[in-house]
Amino acid sequence: METKTAKLLDGKALAEKIHQELSAMTTETQAKIGRSPGLAVLMVGDNPASAAYVRNKERACAKVGIASFGKHFPTQTTQRELEAVIAALNQDERVDGILVQLPLPSHLDSVALLNTIDPDKDADGLHPVNLGRLVRGETGLRSCTPAGVMRLLQEYEIPLQGKQVVVVGRSILVGKPMALMLLEADATVTIAHSRSLHLSNITKNADLIIAAVGRPGLITGEMVKPGSVVVDVGMNRITDASGKSRLVGDVDWESTAGVAEYITPVPGGVGPMTVAMLLKNTVASYLKKAK
Repeated sequence: METKTAKLLDGKALAEKIHQELSAMTTETQAKIGRSPGLAVLMVGDNPASAAYVRNKERACAKVGIASFGKHFPTQTTQRELEAVIAALNQDERVDGILVQLPLPSHLDSVALLNTIDPDKDADGLHPVNLGRLVRGETGLRSCTPAGVMRLLQEYEIPLQGKQVVVVGRSILVGKPMALMLLEADATVTIAHSRSLHLSNITKNADLIIAAVGRPGLITGEMVKPGSVVVDVGMNRITDASGKSRLVGDVDWESTAGVAEYITPVPGGVGPMTVAMLLKNTVASYLKKAK
């Protein structure tokens, strides 16, 4: 008997499509206002994973026609110095989006830095003002990863109205804003997390599972309802016995792909969508100024 494999929710292909749409918008608006959109990514220290993410973001900016005002600071940079840089970027007319690349060295307060960013230039959509707008259902810049998941579900015409959705994870980066966006789309939402008792009892009835806890292989095939949709936000680097490292998600691919109807790959699922939404937020701020 042939084994059924879930259809892929291809974030990489959709991100390319969004890049093209944004590129067309920026070209058109640039002629009107005489400048391209600008994004400033601030990175402190030399975390190799962060450096790779920043390079990736800057390459994506170049594709879309967004100018990069990125700054790389030494590890010992002080809180006050960074706050002064953000204050200057808030005033800089050429900059539409500001992003502080996390994690930061331990002596820095990332929340205080985030709160220094002008909410209308908050490319990551994580400022308390923007999270408040989301809670109230008002327009504002949305948190990139959950917004990317919503856009991916929309592209594949996955119905959410009235559906049972379980979000596994409660972080301010993904879990909480994800649940709010799903509620806005009329889904029935349960938030579970690493300390939820009998997790499989919670996930088994879900039409859609979104896994965002940072635990490799936490969601297995036995925890998934046949024909459901599984979105894997996890990005975990693991090293196998031979010393080779690879990226895996929070979902055990082998057991789950045979049960679910749709599944996101890792890498190539949610990751590219997060970057696409970051660019979309920057362009949205830019277009607002062009009106």
